[in-house]
Amino acid sequence: MEKFLLQGQKKYPCTSRPNVQQRSPRKKIKLEEEKGIKEENEDPALEEFSHPIPWQKIEAEGLDCDYAMLFPKGEADDLFRQLEEEVVYSTGEESKVQVFGKMYNIPRKQAAYGDKGLEYTYSGVTRRACSWTPTLEYIRDSVTTATGQTFNFVLINRYKDGQDHMGEHRDDERELDPSCPIASVSLGAARDFVFRHRDARGKHSSRHIEPVKLELAHGSLLLMNPPTNTFWYHSVPVRRKVLSSRINLTFRRIVLDSSLKACQDSL
Repeated sequence: MEKFLLQGQKKYPCTSRPNVQQRSPRKKIKLEEEKGIKEENEDPALEEFSHPIPWQKIEAEGLDCDYAMLFPKGEADDLFRQLEEEVVYSTGEESKVQVFGKMYNIPRKQAAYGDKGLEYTYSGVTRRACSWTPTLEYIRDSVTTATGQTFNFVLINRYKDGQDHMGEHRDDERELDPSCPIASVSLGAARDFVFRHRDARGKHSSRHIEPVKLELAHGSLLLMNPPTNTFWYHSVPVRRKVLSSRINLTFRRIVLDSSLKACQDSL
C-alpha cells in the first residue's frame, strides 16, 4: 500500500503546529508508481484559496485532494470538548445501515446536522438534519473561509477508539452537489484514511492500482474534490492500538429540490 506521508507530519505532529505565513503557496504532490512522492517547486500561481493556511496537493489517477492543518492544537482541543457536549448521536433505525438487504448497526456513532428540512439518504437509511449548534456553525464557517465553498449539511462520525471503523464506500448519492468538494475535518485521535480505486477492488480486479493511505491529524482538513468520489472508495480501517476517540465531520452541499427550496425561502 502506498503510504502517503504528508509534508510536515513528522516535523509537526498533531500536538503542535508551526506559525503560518499570511500567504503560503500551495504545494502540489503527485503519486508516481516507481518514484513514490514527488514534490514540485512552490509556485504562487498554484494558490487557489484566499486563506493563510498552507495546503498540500494529493493526486493519483482520478484522485484530487487538498490537505491542511485548519486548527492549532489548543483550538482543536476546545472544539472536540464542545462537540462532546453538543452533538446528539442517532439511535434506533437511524443508527443502522443496509448491506445486501440486511440492516446492521453502524460500528461507530453518527449524527447529521444542517439547514432546516434537509435529508440525506445512504445505505438504505435517511438522515434528517438537526439544527446547527454554535460549535458546528463555527467549524462550518471556518471551512468556508478556508476553501471558498459553502456547505449546508454535515455528517458526524464518532469513533470511540481504534475498534470503531468505516467500511469502503463512495459518497456519490444523488442528493450531493457533484461540483462541490466534501470537506472532512478531523478532531481527536489520528486515524488512517485509505483510498482504493474502483477498478482495483477485490480478488478479480481489472487493474493494479496502489491504494493511497493518509493519516488525518487532530485539527486537519481534507478536501475531496471532484471527481475523487467517482473513481475512489475510501475507508477508516480498524486500528487496535488506537485507544482514544476521534470525531470526524464531513461537510457537504445537498442539492435542494424546487419544493424544499421554495419552502426554505418563505421562512
